[in-house]
Amino acid sequence: MKPFTFPALVMPMIGALLIGQANATPNCLRDHQPYKLAGDSIDWSMTIKPGANCIQGLRWSTMQIYSVSVAEQPKGGELTLVGPGFRYFANSDFKGSDSFALVVVGKNRHDEGRSVIHIQVSASNEGLVANLTGY
Repeated sequence: MKPFTFPALVMPMIGALLIGQANATPNCLRDHQPYKLAGDSIDWSMTIKPGANCIQGLRWSTMQIYSVSVAEQPKGGELTLVGPGFRYFANSDFKGSDSFALVVVGKNRHDEGRSVIHIQVSASNEGLVANLTGY
């Protein structure tokens, strides 16, 4: 009998899902517009409860993502890259605000390029609420 093996891309995603709480919100940002991979820099924002975590994909239907890297690490939580996305873990004593930045490199339709996404995180005891500011 041949042993079952996982494709190389599946294992990191399974590992990321097993890390942290199981109550992560699958879509942390609401009504956000796609970035362009054209040397642009955009600002997103989210509000998150202390101790909560957030998973957000970065791929859009017209894009092929080559890489995602961290340009600026958060100070009020932990950031893990998960394939073409991220998972942010707010510290249990998180108060005030936090921020981090990601660099996305890839191809949008036929043009290769990169975008920088700056994410401002605010603490809330009201639950997870997120939105996009600026484009």
